[in-house]
Amino acid sequence: MKDARRTALQRNGFTFKQFFIAHDRCAMKVGTDAILLGAWTPVAGATRVLDIGSGSGILALMLAQRTADHVQIDAVERDAAAAAQAADNAAASPWAARVRVRQASIQEVARDSTVRYDLIVSNPPWFAPGVACATAARDSARATGDLDHPTLLACAEALIGEAGALCVVLPESEGTQFIAEAEARGWYLRDRMDVADNAMRLPHRVLLMLSPTPGEALSGRMVIRGDDQRYSEAFCSLTRDFYLFM
Repeated sequence: MKDARRTALQRNGFTFKQFFIAHDRCAMKVGTDAILLGAWTPVAGATRVLDIGSGSGILALMLAQRTADHVQIDAVERDAAAAAQAADNAAASPWAARVRVRQASIQEVARDSTVRYDLIVSNPPWFAPGVACATAARDSARATGDLDHPTLLACAEALIGEAGALCVVLPESEGTQFIAEAEARGWYLRDRMDVADNAMRLPHRVLLMLSPTPGEALSGRMVIRGDDQRYSEAFCSLTRDFYLFM
C-alpha cells in the first residue's frame, strides 16, 4: 500500500535530486521555464528572497537548495489550492524551516510589508486576458489580469532593497517589452540570457535580471539541445543539480 501511494504521488508531481514537487492542485505544472529560472537566478549575497506567484513552490525550493541555511525565502501565491500545495511541498522539503508560504496577492504584500528583499523572482503571467487556456484555473494563472507587468514592477519596487535584483522568465517578445517598461520606471537591465530550443531556432524564452541600481550589463545565449538532440552541455551544467537524469 505504501508503494502504491508513493507511485500515485510521483505521478502527480516531479521528483528532483533533493526534493519532490507535488503539483496536482496547481493550474501550472512543473515546467522548463521555472527550472531554468530557478537554476539561473544569481543568489550570491541574498539573505531575504521573495517568490511572487509561487504556484507549487518550485522556485522557492530551488532557491532554498542553492542558498545557505541563514537565507529566508518567502513565497506568495494568491490561489488558495496552489498556496496550500506550495506550503505542503515546503514542509516536506529539507528547507521547511526557512521557506514560508503566504496565500495573498502580491499587491496586498507590497502594501503591508515592511520587509525589503535582496532578491525577488517570478515566473509571471504573460498571456493577454481573453486568450483561451486549457482550463479556467490555468487561464487565471497565465493571463496577466490584475498582475500585469507594470503592476508586477510596481510591487517589486515597493519590496526590493536598494541593491536588490528582480529575476523573471518570459517569452522573448514579452521580455523585450518588459525591459522597456522596467527601464522607463528606472530599473536597470543587469543580465539577460536568451534561450533557444536548438542552434537553428530563434530564442523563445529570455531570463532577465533587473535592479534599481546601475551596473555592468551581461548577456548570453543558450540552446537547450544540441545538433544530436541531446541536452546541451550548457543546459546540463545549469540544471544538473536538480534533474535526476543528469
